[in-house]
Amino acid sequence: MNQASGRLSSVRRDWRERDVRVLIAALVVAVATVATIALFASHLQRTLVSSASAFLAADRQLESENGQPIPQAWRDKATERGLEVARMVEFSTMVYGNDNFQLVAVKAVSEGYPLRGEIEYQASADSPREMRSAGPGHGDVWLNPRLLRLLDVTIGDSIEVGNLELTVSGLLIREPDGGFSMSALAPKIMMNAADVAATGVLQVGSRVEYVNLFAGEEAALDDFYAEVKPDFSPSHEWKSVDDGEALSGSLQRARRFLLLGGSLAVLLASVAVAVAARQYAVGQRDTVALLKTLGVRGQRIGRLYLSRLMIWGVAGTLAGVVIALPAFWGLASLTARLLERPVDYSIDWFALTPALVTALVSMMAFAYPPLQRLRSVPAMRVLRSEPGESGTGIVRDGLIALIAIFGLIWLYAGELGLVLSLLGGLAALLAVLALLGWAMVLLLRRVVGGGNAWRLALVGLYRHRKASLSQIAVFSMTLMLAATLLLIRSSLLDDWQAQLPDDAPNHFLINIAPDAVDDVEQFLAKNDLAKEAIYPMVRGRLTELNNEPVKQAVSKDREVRALNRELNLTWMNSLPADNTIVSGEWFEPGQTEGVSIESQLADRMGVKVGDVLGFTIGSQKIEQPVTSIRTVQWDSMRPNFYLAFPEGGGLTGLPATWITSFYLGEDQKLLLNDFTREFPTVSVLEVDHIIDRIREIVVQVTQAIEAILIMILAAAVVVMAAVVSATLQDRQREGALLRTLGGRQSLLVRSTMLEFALLGFFAGLLGVVAAEVAVWALQYRMFQGEFQWHFRIVATLPLISAAVLSVFGYWQLQPVLKVSPMLLLRRLE
Repeated sequence: MNQASGRLSSVRRDWRERDVRVLIAALVVAVATVATIALFASHLQRTLVSSASAFLAADRQLESENGQPIPQAWRDKATERGLEVARMVEFSTMVYGNDNFQLVAVKAVSEGYPLRGEIEYQASADSPREMRSAGPGHGDVWLNPRLLRLLDVTIGDSIEVGNLELTVSGLLIREPDGGFSMSALAPKIMMNAADVAATGVLQVGSRVEYVNLFAGEEAALDDFYAEVKPDFSPSHEWKSVDDGEALSGSLQRARRFLLLGGSLAVLLASVAVAVAARQYAVGQRDTVALLKTLGVRGQRIGRLYLSRLMIWGVAGTLAGVVIALPAFWGLASLTARLLERPVDYSIDWFALTPALVTALVSMMAFAYPPLQRLRSVPAMRVLRSEPGESGTGIVRDGLIALIAIFGLIWLYAGELGLVLSLLGGLAALLAVLALLGWAMVLLLRRVVGGGNAWRLALVGLYRHRKASLSQIAVFSMTLMLAATLLLIRSSLLDDWQAQLPDDAPNHFLINIAPDAVDDVEQFLAKNDLAKEAIYPMVRGRLTELNNEPVKQAVSKDREVRALNRELNLTWMNSLPADNTIVSGEWFEPGQTEGVSIESQLADRMGVKVGDVLGFTIGSQKIEQPVTSIRTVQWDSMRPNFYLAFPEGGGLTGLPATWITSFYLGEDQKLLLNDFTREFPTVSVLEVDHIIDRIREIVVQVTQAIEAILIMILAAAVVVMAAVVSATLQDRQREGALLRTLGGRQSLLVRSTMLEFALLGFFAGLLGVVAAEVAVWALQYRMFQGEFQWHFRIVATLPLISAAVLSVFGYWQLQPVLKVSPMLLLRRLE
């Protein structure tokens, strides 16, 4: 009972210690920040994946392009594993209605379609749009609204699809999986899959695509895929959300933004705990020395502080989680309100793992080492002043902290490029700090004291040069992390948003015949429709790599879906504005040899500049060396290609069609009917729904980054408060002496605020420059963007940092200003 009450009184005494409160506050902020980010990132990931899965109308799709239906046995196996299953049949045919013929793309769907998402439907042209979770029934058909005018029919009329007469029962506005597919022709109709056989349209050799849809748990989907994959033919393709270039690029970028924000939070949380723990350990050295004079051994002292650390850790972790839950709910509510969606408050408790690991590692790797070294404090420290810690211990603590930081970010982010960029920026910052410290000692040692506030401030910097350098180091790291996220918000996200302006292309024109190119351009110009560049397109397969069959040359461990289908090849003179060369050189004027390959495809295949690629186009084979590797922004909604040849190069003489994209407002949709009548063989592909979804992702990620920035700034304030208090006693003693010798309060205030303002200015300048270096590395390595200096932030952040730290300096002076100098000196002795 006495032991328990003794521990309770010890905990109460600890709580009265200012350093303990700062340490626990740092841990609370650390856990709350990381937990909130992890919970919200998990929530956002679920939202994005759920939202993106609607683009497949399922979690996975299995396509068969050989004209043969997918075996029923495979669907039975999926059902046995608890998966939901639906079917689709897609083909093109002519339909007849009211003495008019029209080529259409048919999507025939089974019961249960869609498994994910909903169909946007109108009962009539004047009815409000509604969302439906099932397709047409037997004998019914839904038409694209443009077909009403093209066929001159109304709701309730009949149209003929082959041998079958179907009733027009509604309008198909948008289906969830109407993705960016070159085979998707407009306009489209939707019918029931059970009616397809009665049409008699599909015969042996018909161009038809059979699709099976699957939805369920990830583990069951993976197990089903592993079971049926050995029976796949080359025409079978297993598709997930990540396989669509435009959408998967946005999802990948969203994940990286969240990982970056979370990694910065982890790093800053570690700094906060380390600074607070070291401060507490320094303040406990006299207490440990006194305990040793009373016969307490070092091992018992170590156990004592370890038990205290565990109590603080549990309290800080619980408090951090308690704060994180309402913060997460607030962010989830804000996101749901912005996107006009119902709020999902479900919590993924496994998402708290990073926060718990951060708390454990922070306490053991950052907080425990300086406390553990208290065992070596000599008892003679009670009688005479001795440092109580060795440089060897500090070096060891630094190595432990570096390994722990690397491990935490690696665990959280899982991307080596991210870890190296952040740690590289910190290494550069510390190197500059070492030079700055050497220069500061040389310059400030020549300054002599006096009654001037500036002189006192400079003398104070030199007198506390070790503390000043450590404060600049921590302030710089803190400001670097906050500035990195601020620059990410103001630069990378703005660049991402700028890729999809309000007038971003939302319609593609495909299969433009060479002799119709000029007429199509004239039609678009006449109707004031701004188009992107128009490109030729040749369909071909990539079959060889360095004179070896490509599927043998590429490692079996790499699954390259582009090798299982025909690719869109083109030729072009100039590099598109949203493409960037990462290796090699673009085609010179007049060059006829070579091919440029997209960077991700090159990485998956292991292709480098100088390799020779072989293509099969119809009955012809061509070979060309790789002369450049380039990045492609698939989510820019412009025509983009995996492979590009120079004009007059390897594709010369091969039959080609042309492709372009343009923006069409919602009120201009009827122009598509006029275009279709004038160019009946040109396919119109509407992709405005993809643009809407990508913009939705950008909004979600922007809100997440802004919320993370606010929390990181809060953590930065805690770190600064902890570091500023490190020299509290020394500064209070000096201030009391200055007042005892007749110094005015105003002089003391001005000199101390100037001293901290100088610290803040130098720290802000170093931090923002290091942040620019980190953003430069991240922008090139992770986000493939063009770097620009942010001069406005570089100029303003050091001034803001100086102002904030001068306020902290004034706050530190309050005990000096409010208490009698003699009373303060007696208290400090």
